[in-house]
Amino acid sequence: MKRLFCIAGVISFSEIASAFTSVSPATIATTRPLQTLLYTAINVDEETQRDISSFEEWASYGGIQKAEGFQLVGEDLDGFLDVSAMTTQDIPAGSPALYIPNEMILSSSKAMEEFGRLEEAEEILRANGYESEVRQYYLMLKILAELEKGEDSPWFPYLNSLPRYYSNGASMTLFCYTCIPPLVASLCKEERARLNNLSVKRAVPFLSNDIKGDAKLWKWAYQVVYTRGFEANDGSFNIVPMADYINHGTENEVWMSYDESGNCYAQTIKDVPANSPLRMSYGDPTNPSFLLSRYGFLDESSPATFCKILPSHISQEMKNLGYAHNRMLFYKDTGDVSEEVWDILLYMALGETDQATQQQFYQAHMDGDYATKQSIHEQYYPLTATKLLDHIDTFLDELDGLERKGEYGGKVAADDHPRLPLVLRHNDFVRSTFLAVRSKQGIE
Repeated sequence: MKRLFCIAGVISFSEIASAFTSVSPATIATTRPLQTLLYTAINVDEETQRDISSFEEWASYGGIQKAEGFQLVGEDLDGFLDVSAMTTQDIPAGSPALYIPNEMILSSSKAMEEFGRLEEAEEILRANGYESEVRQYYLMLKILAELEKGEDSPWFPYLNSLPRYYSNGASMTLFCYTCIPPLVASLCKEERARLNNLSVKRAVPFLSNDIKGDAKLWKWAYQVVYTRGFEANDGSFNIVPMADYINHGTENEVWMSYDESGNCYAQTIKDVPANSPLRMSYGDPTNPSFLLSRYGFLDESSPATFCKILPSHISQEMKNLGYAHNRMLFYKDTGDVSEEVWDILLYMALGETDQATQQQFYQAHMDGDYATKQSIHEQYYPLTATKLLDHIDTFLDELDGLERKGEYGGKVAADDHPRLPLVLRHNDFVRSTFLAVRSKQGIE
């Protein structure tokens, strides 16, 4: 059962920029006695409790400003504390909700400047096909460097407030991958592969051998960066303390921006009534598979999901017709099917029976000849409807098999696969969407 409780106070402000007095991170380091936890003062074991209250004190002292009514609330989710932002008071559209000074922000550009460019490590990333992840890699190194400082790190209270337990693809077991549909399984495996390839430990002179050799710390640093970091205006990849507690939502209440000095603002984009969550977008709301694999949550407010049609070969013509995971959609609440799904189904069916008409259909699409395209659709509707329903029934059968496998794994080895309940909830979400489409097509 879910349980909400307040875990933080509020700080009001009127003129955000003028109210903030710049504080160097060096002046906000804590001075509590150093714990004796080997070579790091932060325990990253999954069962470790999060210290939210100390983080709130640190944030206030460091100049982070919150709108009146802004609060952090905790929710018991699968036995672990999930913390998110909400407001207890009305906030009008266009109002500042949060202000974080540049000095409090962890960024890849600052990490590169602090550490210098590690050419050997970057070359390894390029050779393995992860050149696009260089910024995230440097931010991982920054997290690890601060972990090694322990309570001497200016960011210790923040890091000690973060989750230790994650449910995304990089944290799932191999068995979990076998209990989810192929697309999301492949995305989850990509997360694990990215973690492995970004764990480039040699040629990092500023980390001790203890830190370099601790796979658990590298995994935790990866999770922090990839679940809490976002693109910044200047091309950097940033983690913004307190703003990273704003959860994802299909409906968004706030958006983030930066000023010329690199300070971060969260501003409301619509009127937000009291006792409402404050949410932003982490990605396409019609792609819950990505959100699950990257962030480890199921967005049940998502209006649609990919239809799971996965041809063995996707031609350029199919791409031109609209084959893409964010366009080939089944809609959860209405049972509607996107136009691209019908187009691809017809194109594939005609390729098996009538290639001349297939090319006529494709050309009509490219020419914007809606009348011809619609005429062919009407002529072949019984065929495409049958193809659609065959696909739905086949996929539902596959989901049933995955559910039986997951339930069995949960019974015999639940402690070994704690993410299985989330996996099964994801499958139920997909099943309900497919059943809605099936019902809409006239088969109960």
